[in-house]
Amino acid sequence: MTGQSSDSSDGNDLLNQAVQAARAGRFVQARTIAEGALEAGLGDATALHGFLGMVCARSGDLPVAMQHLAQGHARRPQDITIACNLISILMDQEREREALAVATAQLMQRDVSLRVARFRGFLAQKLEDFAAAAEAYEFVIDKQPDDFESWNNLGNARAGLGNHEGAVTALRRAIEIDAKAAPARLNLVSALEALDLPEEAEAELVKAIDEFPEDSRLPYQLYIFYKMQFRQEEAVAALIKAADRDPASADIQLKLAIEYGVLRHTEAAERAYKQAIKLDPKELDAYLGLAIQYEHSNREDEFAPLIAQAEANGLEDGALGFLRALEYRRAGQFAEGLESLSTVPAEIEAERTAHIRATLLDRLGRSDAAFAAFEEAARLHQDNPTEPLRRAQEFRDELRTEIDLLTPEWISTWSSRKAVTDQPDPVFLVGFPRSGTTLLDTLLMGHPKVTVLEEQPPLNIVDNAIGGLAALPALGPEDIAQARRDYFAEVQKIEDVPISNLLIDKSPLFLHKLPLIQLLFPNARFILAMRHPCDVLLSCFMSNFRLNSAMSNFLRLEDAAQFYDLSFQHWQHSCELFPANIHLIRYEKLVEDVESEVRPLLDFLELKWYDQILDHQRTAKARGLITTASYSQVTEPIYKRASGRWTRYRENLEPVLPILKPWVQRYGYSL
Repeated sequence: MTGQSSDSSDGNDLLNQAVQAARAGRFVQARTIAEGALEAGLGDATALHGFLGMVCARSGDLPVAMQHLAQGHARRPQDITIACNLISILMDQEREREALAVATAQLMQRDVSLRVARFRGFLAQKLEDFAAAAEAYEFVIDKQPDDFESWNNLGNARAGLGNHEGAVTALRRAIEIDAKAAPARLNLVSALEALDLPEEAEAELVKAIDEFPEDSRLPYQLYIFYKMQFRQEEAVAALIKAADRDPASADIQLKLAIEYGVLRHTEAAERAYKQAIKLDPKELDAYLGLAIQYEHSNREDEFAPLIAQAEANGLEDGALGFLRALEYRRAGQFAEGLESLSTVPAEIEAERTAHIRATLLDRLGRSDAAFAAFEEAARLHQDNPTEPLRRAQEFRDELRTEIDLLTPEWISTWSSRKAVTDQPDPVFLVGFPRSGTTLLDTLLMGHPKVTVLEEQPPLNIVDNAIGGLAALPALGPEDIAQARRDYFAEVQKIEDVPISNLLIDKSPLFLHKLPLIQLLFPNARFILAMRHPCDVLLSCFMSNFRLNSAMSNFLRLEDAAQFYDLSFQHWQHSCELFPANIHLIRYEKLVEDVESEVRPLLDFLELKWYDQILDHQRTAKARGLITTASYSQVTEPIYKRASGRWTRYRENLEPVLPILKPWVQRYGYSL
């Protein structure tokens, strides 16, 4: 029998001593013994490197631990323990690619413990090498078919590969193994959505929400699901449930505030913004949201306390600069507002900051700089992921299609029928955006016998239910009667209109709805707000609209001019086919002498004169949130500065004047 060498025997003794010291928690002694053996060349160098790697890691000396483990792995790459320890330290130091290079497919195949496979799957998935990740998880599952975590991760890896059917199969298997794991439910919902199975996705979410009554992630995911489907009220209900389950989340409160704002629930929005600030005193977006809400509801006296609160909570100067600029603009201190905006970092409300800068420059009479700033704001909006320019083009194309329908031949296909006028027909206040409709509806709100709906959805809801303009010829008497009932039912959801009051439905772009209105409401009257087309177009370009498909047309002057032209083509063609009872109000005359314009309008509406109508500032302050682009002007004294403003920007408007010229002439204006 061959005897063991003295060096080997001594090395083994030293390694055993080091191991015993480590087991007793004497890591410094263990390290000293092992390092001495390594320096003396005694024993198995690979084993000593592996041991030192472990000891150094436990004592917190990761750089040295990694050096030893790397040397041990280089000497013996098949050693699973050394490899796994090296992988673990590399992961701790966020060196995932190096860790994956250690966790090779070949080593995974040799590892009966499956540790390498699990490491490999995790690392590959994190590095978005989904094929390698899926292979690793499948290797584990082949050995351990009931491994929940690997089935769940396999589902995610397959989703990353675009294999959503395979993802659903894996995730359903994971849920069979452990039905109490909420993350797997969320992953399954994502896979079902990717397969365009929204009903199944919704059912899974609703079921999971019931089964996991404390998990806020599930109702939050349902909120996102409903938002993607434009189911706003259901989205808010889901978000409220998420907030109830996680009342300490400032992020959820912030989103809740934003969603309440979309629904015009101003008091609830304000509470949520304030709660977000309470939970996270440096939540910048909550301060910005509150400031914008105060601005839209003409509560400028709230700016100073809000800014003081932000200062006390340590909000950075750049963010404070944005808030201060809003206050300066309201106070008419335009130069100070510009200076304040100069401190705002580019990442804070970039579009809104550019727009405020443009409005301040305009008020200072610096037209060239103002127009450049408005263009910058529009350019930033154009980059919105919702593709506003594409949606604007589609909207104009839809108008062209409708205009092509509006012919005498088309009308001849209609059967003769009239709506049953079981209750008074509304009055419709229309006119291209920025033609003075908000000023006019504010004046009319001052009349005690008038109820104004300001850009609310009832008519659009009915229009969508019918199927749009092309569907009108097929409507029978009962269809028309039902559409009327639906309209008034939707109105009542928004506003309790007294029987004695005249309902005025104000929405500028009902310019496109005259055929529908005339069919449903044969006794309807129309108020057409008119303003110089060049002033209108310029004002639309300068406004910060919410980017729906219609308002997206105002991000480029050429699109805006085409939109204006198409809107009035639609209106004129409709008026020729469906003669309407129309009263025209000119903005320029209205701001010159309100009473002389409004008295004839009240005669047209068969309403008694009340002097309080002229106090539009009082009415505006009492109306709460103003959602139109005119929110910042309606509480001011009626001014004339916007009349003829386009002449300051004539050079910028020159390319679109040929499109506007026919309408300028038709409505009695001049270039």
